[in-house]
Amino acid sequence: MLKLTPEQRQKIRLEAEQSYPEEGCGILIGVREGNVRTVGSVVSCRNSSSEDRQTRYFIDPRELIRAQREAHERAEDVIGFYHSHPDHPPEWSPTDLEEAHWIGCSYVVTSVIGGKATVTRSFALVGSLEEDKRFVEEEMILA
Repeated sequence: MLKLTPEQRQKIRLEAEQSYPEEGCGILIGVREGNVRTVGSVVSCRNSSSEDRQTRYFIDPRELIRAQREAHERAEDVIGFYHSHPDHPPEWSPTDLEEAHWIGCSYVVTSVIGGKATVTRSFALVGSLEEDKRFVEEEMILA
């Protein structure tokens, strides 16, 4: 389960609209208690993909390390990632699964149709190894 505030979800959705027609992306920082991940902050990142940014996103490792370092200073951690799907449904793609490596984290996807955010969904990356990882839709609670 992913818990975030309405304001945090709105920030993710606004960034998705602002990135359109490219994929927007970022990092979710917070705390994990069992299977519940509670977002403390939403960190915007630049889509650094060298491929077609309308269908791919890449978070520069330097941005990830900086966010992780700042999270640890607040006794938090990386608990997930988010990105948008311009003019596509809010479902994970085979590429999303292939490039997801943070087992136990949430992966939030927002569909942006014609520049307007429509649906936002969250998926937990589960499994124990790269070979058996998979996405499972998870409940997203606004609190």
